[in-house]
Amino acid sequence: MLLIAANHLQLIIEVAIILIATMIFIINLVPLSLSVVTFLSLFLSGAFTLIFAIDLVMLFASFGQNEFTHPFGPIALASVITALSSMKVMEESGVNVKGLKKIVYILLAGITVFGGMMHRSFLVLWIVGLFIGYLVIAKSFREKSILTPKRIMLFAGLVVAAFALLQIFSMISGMEIFSPVLRMQRIETYSGNSLHTVLSSSNLIGHNTSASFWTNDTATGFAEGYISLPMQLVLFFGLPFPLFFGTLVNQKDTIDYMLSGIFGYTFDFGYLGLIVLIAFVLIVIVLGLKILSIYRQKREKNNKKYLGKEVLLMGCLSGFIAQSLVGLFIFNRTINGLALLTFLFLAASVLGHIVTVKRH
Repeated sequence: MLLIAANHLQLIIEVAIILIATMIFIINLVPLSLSVVTFLSLFLSGAFTLIFAIDLVMLFASFGQNEFTHPFGPIALASVITALSSMKVMEESGVNVKGLKKIVYILLAGITVFGGMMHRSFLVLWIVGLFIGYLVIAKSFREKSILTPKRIMLFAGLVVAAFALLQIFSMISGMEIFSPVLRMQRIETYSGNSLHTVLSSSNLIGHNTSASFWTNDTATGFAEGYISLPMQLVLFFGLPFPLFFGTLVNQKDTIDYMLSGIFGYTFDFGYLGLIVLIAFVLIVIVLGLKILSIYRQKREKNNKKYLGKEVLLMGCLSGFIAQSLVGLFIFNRTINGLALLTFLFLAASVLGHIVTVKRH
């Protein structure tokens, strides 16, 4: 009975622990050679390209859309960075990867176009993630001049150009859903009240019950579902947690859609919850970079045993950092709901490397 989660936060923690334990076993017991990891990264990159394309077609055909870019965008990013890392390792080994590189760049372009048109937040995540992935790869292979004004301007230019193209396409097609300007106008219109709600109601733990959308009889002022794992997961386990259905979803959007993650997590879990979240993110990043340096040292000593794990870690760590930055400081929805499950999965995929099982 003690293992049954009593609120959303406990469920999040329990799922995180389960995922970390699972990834430790997978990373240590599954033979993750460079060829296997490369194949999986290419397969997933292709699969996400197709998924995002189908979702975009459904949007144009007025069948509705699932917005797969929210939960799967960081995994797609991790897959592409892993593939690019694999190409780099193969090149250093003298393998001709020109054909594979073309495939990776085609998939990269496809995900950029389909995912970027599907949602603006994904476009930010994608470009920021590619920049972080490039830095991680460059650091791992000791390349000089990682940060240069030219490269920084290039990525900044890509962001501006991508949003400008989206705005032009929105105006030509008459589909406001693609307009970045519309998104900014919504934030400008509604974020003020949202910020006031968070700053005036947040406590060290949770928030004032008077700010809750639930009745005074059911409001707990803590872990009320503004930040949660997928609703289907809660329903599957039959857990009696408050969930936002129907018109209440619009009220949840006051926190979830109009603010960045630091405010969303502060409101639902309190300032202490935000501190714990930031500490968790920093621990994962620091440990990931430390393990990556260990893998690099082994590779430079001509130990090829960990090549697959190294490129996998590069991809997962890049995806996790990008999702953390965008989710915490730009779009709360990038680390909420099903995207929160992705966030925990990527964190587990990084932390899964901290334990090594030795075979005798």
